[in-house]
Amino acid sequence: MSRIGKNPVLVPDGVTVEIDGATVKAKGKLGELSETMVDDVIVTKEDNLIKVAPANDTQRARQMWGMSRTKINNLVEGVSEGFKKQLDISGVGYRASMQGNKLMLQLGFSHDVEYPVPDGIKIACPEQTQIVIEGIDKQLVGQVAAEIRAYRPPEPYKGKGVRYAGEFILRKEGKKK
Repeated sequence: MSRIGKNPVLVPDGVTVEIDGATVKAKGKLGELSETMVDDVIVTKEDNLIKVAPANDTQRARQMWGMSRTKINNLVEGVSEGFKKQLDISGVGYRASMQGNKLMLQLGFSHDVEYPVPDGIKIACPEQTQIVIEGIDKQLVGQVAAEIRAYRPPEPYKGKGVRYAGEFILRKEGKKK
């Protein structure tokens, strides 16, 4: 029995959810998202609760049960509140800024790194060493944050690079004479 899957998804006020066969559409104040569910789960709506159940007793149906419930929850949460990731930049001369629809990163390379901002994502730089990524699609927000971090991941000796806010970097001791 899936501990995640058996919990129903609560639909808050201001969000409408439509279930059309295997497609679940959510519409809220921030936008509209849809997701196609696998055939191994059954999605039903009762009042302001969405319930997910496995279609049969196979192992795949039980695996998809919790995942499908989480995807529906992410749809509802995305259109009502949105998602946010924050990146911190540390290093001498490392900084970020927005120029139009591109994120300009100076990360110690001989050139500036230009990152084009995809549709549905808002990127802000409140400080030169902070990047805030916001959007309604949780997967896309996480993917953009991971791509930006991949340009210069934090190194273990001085901790220089791009890291998630609150991420702990395991530091190594340098060489000794």
